[in-house]
Amino acid sequence: MSASQPDRHQASVESSAPNPQAPSTDGDPHVVEVRVMADPEQLPVMRAVVGDLAMRADFDVDTIADLRLAVDEACSSLIRIAAEQSQLVGRFRTENDVLEFTAEVNSPDASGPRKNTFSWRVLSALSDNVASSVQESEEHADGHVVRIQLSKGRMVHE
Repeated sequence: MSASQPDRHQASVESSAPNPQAPSTDGDPHVVEVRVMADPEQLPVMRAVVGDLAMRADFDVDTIADLRLAVDEACSSLIRIAAEQSQLVGRFRTENDVLEFTAEVNSPDASGPRKNTFSWRVLSALSDNVASSVQESEEHADGHVVRIQLSKGRMVHE
């Protein structure tokens, strides 16, 4: 790999300057943001992060498995419509027995993920809540920021 070519396998966990289109993470100790290339080879990174966060939040094994699959499905859906060389940004938030996940990519497609697919049904079945949104990108001409948000609550054992 030459010095001028970015490593497409590199993942970063970082805090960044606020993006006016993205949910704010400034100073929120419950948010972890992960940025990877929008490439299927990066899906294990997102699955690993959600699995670790869910374990630390004392989610049960079945819920952790559901979260891993849901995050994988959401990210896969976005990768399919991502612009070339786009980053996949994942924001994980855990608080009050709920894990919330927001994933986004830049896309030339203004319609967002299709909701009449088996993939969307799986995502809906694995999550307590799931939604998508599309906004015009301020950074990319003729581009859109496509997001999928989902949440899953922790089973409370009495």
